[in-house]
Amino acid sequence: MSDIKENVVTFAKQFLPYYRFIRPPESTIDSSHVLPTQLNSDSIKVLNWNIAKNNFEKFWFKDFLKLQRECQPDLIFLQEVRMGLGVEQIVGFHNMSWAYAPNFIDAHHQTYSGILTAAKISAIAKKVIVTKHHEPLFKTPKVSLFTEYSLSHHRETLLTINSHLINFVDLDKFKAQLQELELAISTHTGPIIFAGDFNTWSRKRALLLEKTVMRLGLKEAHFAPDESKKIKRFLLSPPLDYIFYRGLKEKRSSAKVFDEIFSSDHKPLLAEFTYDHI
Repeated sequence: MSDIKENVVTFAKQFLPYYRFIRPPESTIDSSHVLPTQLNSDSIKVLNWNIAKNNFEKFWFKDFLKLQRECQPDLIFLQEVRMGLGVEQIVGFHNMSWAYAPNFIDAHHQTYSGILTAAKISAIAKKVIVTKHHEPLFKTPKVSLFTEYSLSHHRETLLTINSHLINFVDLDKFKAQLQELELAISTHTGPIIFAGDFNTWSRKRALLLEKTVMRLGLKEAHFAPDESKKIKRFLLSPPLDYIFYRGLKEKRSSAKVFDEIFSSDHKPLLAEFTYDHI
């Protein structure tokens, strides 16, 4: 295994010069529309998906339009989204407001890479947390995007966190990202949705994540056993993708993993929630 790792590092140094991947100057790139100002508390449909940088491909766009048409999600959390430099709109979100948090610019392809949160309403607040540590080969950080939304007939707001956790680093660096996220999330008193690709490909990583969400009072969206087994794993590892929540009620029968989608090696996850607090 060590020989393989050394060969990969040698290849990267030869063919992927350090200056190819640049930290972008923007924390977020945003697109807002004239939309309703509040989410419907009776039904909040959440779609979470690592799209593996395939959103420039026609086969991915076909899958994405199908998901939008069939599921009609209120909130969409995507990881590994590409966006062209100077482009003001990402195709597929013309009827939604979105915030895009890039973690690097690929100077060779003239594209951003990052995470995107889209909603049927406009966010009232946004925040980006960038990891202090970088992944080893490309020397790039990971980002998490916090967005806050109004709920219909309620004073409390919904905080959402779209996160892609750091990979190819030791456990302490993975833990450091979780600790920073936990600190930021813990200040919110209202309902929360925390979703993304958590890169929990080892039991130790999964346990750290489990302890973090437990301290925050978050629950894991429930997928029936036949659905859960479809979620992306690395060999026999725990799942990599999750939707966590707090202060909401889950419509369990609606949780679904779309295993007929092949435009990414991750499968889209769908969950539906309601909110009836006064």
